[in-house]
Amino acid sequence: MEPQKSKSFNYYMRTLHRDIGFFAFGLVVIYILSGIVLIYRDTDFLKREVTVERQLKPNMEIGDVGKELRMREVKVIKTEGDIITFQNGTYNKTSGAAVFTSKEVMFPFNKFINFHKAISGKATHWFNLVFGFVFLFLAVSSLWMFKANTKTFRRGMILVGVGIVFTVVLLLF
Repeated sequence: MEPQKSKSFNYYMRTLHRDIGFFAFGLVVIYILSGIVLIYRDTDFLKREVTVERQLKPNMEIGDVGKELRMREVKVIKTEGDIITFQNGTYNKTSGAAVFTSKEVMFPFNKFINFHKAISGKATHWFNLVFGFVFLFLAVSSLWMFKANTKTFRRGMILVGVGIVFTVVLLLF
């Protein structure tokens, strides 16, 4: 029986890089889809129209109605008695009833968008944290894909530098 060779650190890094890379593939697909939807958030891409009914306080000013409904620049189109008509909806000053139409991103893309909008108080922030650490690991572990004294490794280091410079230049403009 032949003695078993101990596996090198390089071997383990390459194996982890491969396996975590496959895991990251699933994360990336979801993140890409939500990113594409967010790029076109100023259009009706993947959106559907929804009628929303909300009960507000009576006798509110139209600016306050807009804030409560999370609408920017609510413009009054006409007023008939107690009913104020604004773009996409109405507000009844007496009853406080507001009815308006809104465009919402379709399921499941509306859920994916939460990954991009995550804050520390929401559970989705864990997705972003894992996503960030996975990609940090993949970036660092990629340095073990090739031996340090090879032409391929040196070329890779040049590309790392170009990537950093490109990102900094992009952020400055």
